Amino acid sequence: MRILVSNDDGVYSPGILALAEVASEFGQVRVVAPDIGGSFGMKSAIYNEVPLVLLASKLIQRPVKWMSTRSEAFLSDAQARDNVTDAEIALDNDGTFLALRVFSTVNAGAYLQAGFQAYTGNLGTLAGVYRTPAMYVESTAVFTHTHPMRPYRGNGRPEAAYVIERMVDVAAAELKMDPAGIRRRNYIAPEAMPFKTSLTFTYDSGEFEKGMDMALKLADVAGFKKRRAESKKRGKLRGLGMSNTIERAAAPSFEGAEIRFDRSGTATILSGSITQGQGHETVFKQVVADRLGLHPDDIEYIQGDTDKVGFGEGTGGSRSATMSGSAFHQASDKIITKAKAIAAHNLKVDLADVNFAEGIFSSAKTNQTVTIKDVAQNAVNPAKLPQNMEVGLFASAVYTSQVENFPNGTHVCEVEIEPETGHVEIVRYSVVDDVGTVMNPLLLKGQIVGGVAQGVGQILMEDIAFDAEGQLVTGSFMDYAMPRARDFSPIEVKANPVPTKTNPLGIKGAGEAGCVGAMPAVANALVDALSEFGVRHITMPATPEVVWRAMGNGKTG
Repeated sequence: MRILVSNDDGVYSPGILALAEVASEFGQVRVVAPDIGGSFGMKSAIYNEVPLVLLASKLIQRPVKWMSTRSEAFLSDAQARDNVTDAEIALDNDGTFLALRVFSTVNAGAYLQAGFQAYTGNLGTLAGVYRTPAMYVESTAVFTHTHPMRPYRGNGRPEAAYVIERMVDVAAAELKMDPAGIRRRNYIAPEAMPFKTSLTFTYDSGEFEKGMDMALKLADVAGFKKRRAESKKRGKLRGLGMSNTIERAAAPSFEGAEIRFDRSGTATILSGSITQGQGHETVFKQVVADRLGLHPDDIEYIQGDTDKVGFGEGTGGSRSATMSGSAFHQASDKIITKAKAIAAHNLKVDLADVNFAEGIFSSAKTNQTVTIKDVAQNAVNPAKLPQNMEVGLFASAVYTSQVENFPNGTHVCEVEIEPETGHVEIVRYSVVDDVGTVMNPLLLKGQIVGGVAQGVGQILMEDIAFDAEGQLVTGSFMDYAMPRARDFSPIEVKANPVPTKTNPLGIKGAGEAGCVGAMPAVANALVDALSEFGVRHITMPATPEVVWRAMGNGKTG
């Protein structure tokens, strides 16, 4: 039996790949996963309807499609980031961090979804980019009467980054220090790498102070006082907040890739990672084109079909550029190794005398050259191959990573608040990120901006609410606000690339970095704007009502 499971309506779950493996012992299963657009963790679960679709198709011997309406999704889909945290930080009189203590209670929902453990947060990110010598963390998962919880873009890192970066700003306010100055005093220096934090991470690279200085300049922090005074003349409150966060990307795992040349000399590349809008096709074509000297138009890209792709683990955890990119890098090495032997045979020179650059094989011992396309065409002609060499030019690779990498960056946010209504407007936003080697600047900016939007949404507006009887009352986007383009100023993004040596391309993950840095930066800006009312902290989501009440509470002490 062959079942084609498609996701054209956007309800595809990567978890169905695991089902395919289980179902394979009962029949032949083909999984087709087109570009679905969006994922962020929620779609990685195996929901009840997924195996029911397979069973129904098997029983009636017909294709079956399941569609979830938006209202149904609000009631049934997993949710995320419902934590209550108490944190304390100890410093000396000069503002040097001595210790951090954190207690978190994490809502796991009413039950655990299949294949998912009780989630208690990403503890390592609590160390931040600082030298804090002693840290103690307790994180407790609890069951409630709400939705099951799953990782959401950042998978614990935004929550942890929010805690440490808010604590840094609270400490700076308590000691009457400049927020940038107190960070500068406690940064891990580049020469201290590799640096083992007091928690679970060992950072391999990073230039945190340099990144902050770049961001402060990009954001024109020096001119903030003038802008604040202008806002005050218009009756607005203006605040500036920053964060300098670090996260973990590409956790130890493996990923496959394949390169096949055809008789015309053009190539097909097959990826185990599945794009959800990140631009995999563009980046992976760039990797292969750069290594093999091909034009991207001469490369066809295939993903998401188990009848075509031999091996794949999928997308998640900011891993694709690191894992799939490195797999294509390895496959390219295999192609070059075989192609050099074919070129040497046809140029009639020793293998050691063959050079390869920009898609051309050459040798100092002859004035002849052959291109990678020429070699690919020769590879299907046994008469032009060395003795006992297999016909064809193709290679597959599975890249395995034993260590993660650590993207980091500085976000600077400026907000204006309308005192009469509590309405918050983001008027300026600047980011300097270190994601290692930048593969594609435009795609990187898209990733950063998208992550910032989700972080801003969580801080300012996204709120699931239940009535006294436990009925969900935010059951549509009319009730549950999500950020739109009009909620943002232009977002300036620059890179501070410090390539990592943990993978051959020097890449650090970028998919979740924007969300990790945005939450504390926006929160710090809000508190700064409201500080004249005595506000030291504000809960999320900081809706206009919450902001308005915070000002009122500050006035009354």
